[in-house]
Amino acid sequence: MIFLLLSVLSSSVIFVVFKLFDRFKINTLQAIIFNYFIAFSSGLLIDNQPLNLEKIPSEAWFPGTIILGFLFIAVFYLAALTTQRSGLSVVSVATKMSVAIPVLFGIFLYNESTGLLKVSGILLALTAVYLTSIKKKEGITIRKRNLIFPLLVFFGSGIIDTTIKFLETTYVAEADVALFTSTIFAIAGIIGTSILIFQGIRKTLKLSWKNVVGGIALGVPNFGSIYFLVLALRTNGMESSTVFPINNVAIVMTSTLLGILLFKERMLPKNWLGIGIAIVSIILIASAEQWMN
Repeated sequence: MIFLLLSVLSSSVIFVVFKLFDRFKINTLQAIIFNYFIAFSSGLLIDNQPLNLEKIPSEAWFPGTIILGFLFIAVFYLAALTTQRSGLSVVSVATKMSVAIPVLFGIFLYNESTGLLKVSGILLALTAVYLTSIKKKEGITIRKRNLIFPLLVFFGSGIIDTTIKFLETTYVAEADVALFTSTIFAIAGIIGTSILIFQGIRKTLKLSWKNVVGGIALGVPNFGSIYFLVLALRTNGMESSTVFPINNVAIVMTSTLLGILLFKERMLPKNWLGIGIAIVSIILIASAEQWMN
């Protein structure tokens, strides 16, 4: 459970950093691209193995990291489009509800356990994510022509989690967890750099040191969120259909509470109800996991 807790805390810090981006007018795209290289460096610092760049492309998990690198950039871009066209709440719901994809993947492909407690907990977790993410009284409204964007964010986020689960289960050795995680960020950073180069060619690129600082602040917790999630997935007795729902609903709950404490965000009654349901869902899922073991 300690790795799962660290993943939740890391992801919640990411939320705080993103909120500070708005306050200090940091270019989010540039900061995210710089963050990938900081996350890559963080992995190298904690990796006990000597770095051998020639070895990485020969690893069985390497093609998967290329896919994940592209997905990281693509989902970020789609999330930005969704925010512009439908609002932040839509992005929050689409991203967190995508937990249903890796959960179903774990249950049907890996024959992970089900039961009344666990299924009830998962359904409550999805409900909690929805209620906690809606920050407007009118709820969610999406025009039909914009529906494709949150759907792509939903499937993209779900595919990222599912691919991480598949790769860590099938190809990643225990000693390679840090290197595997670092490689994903390195590839995403390389792809992101190509975007900046393209902007430079078009003379639309404006670099700023504060964007680099933002990338540094984001990079360390971003690496931790993925690294500790992989370690949680590798923990004996912890199924992915347990890890993903608890991880997602705990991130939403913690981020919401941090928003209240640090940024004086206002909460609707449905948000408080969502937090209450989130706590119940975590208890049910954790109890089901404990009972199965």
